[in-house]
Amino acid sequence: MKVFPTTEKEFILTDNQEETLYRLKRRTDYSKNLTSQYTDKSFRGEVNENRFNIISSAIGSGAFCILKGEISSKKGIVKVEIHKMFKALLSVLLLFPLIGLIVEILNRNEDFSPIFILIVVIQFLFIRFGFIELAFRSLCKSSLNRLRDVLDIEWKK
Repeated sequence: MKVFPTTEKEFILTDNQEETLYRLKRRTDYSKNLTSQYTDKSFRGEVNENRFNIISSAIGSGAFCILKGEISSKKGIVKVEIHKMFKALLSVLLLFPLIGLIVEILNRNEDFSPIFILIVVIQFLFIRFGFIELAFRSLCKSSLNRLRDVLDIEWKK
């Protein structure tokens, strides 16, 4: 089980590679740090030759997913993953149940119930699959739809 979800999708270009890259460069505000900032463009990040590393420019949710990809002559590939800053914050969130268990062990000297371990595992799974996965899927879909609109591409099935 991976701690943080990722998605990889292939796409087919409707135009040629040069036109698609031109569209992406035109709609991308250059940023080496991949930070969220107000801009009139669709993405922020870097587009070098036929590779890109971008985030959506939507304020508040755009920086959650990083889109890394490559565009070749007829097709391309994009990998979506969670931004490393959000991974650090979500890691702290995932540690809360474990911290709670440790505090409970240190505060209770008498009777430790093994049910607490089961509760910690259930809380960890709920945070990972209930919170992080759903947020990632929703924001990933939004970013991929924006990429599809900008590049005028078709997703491979």
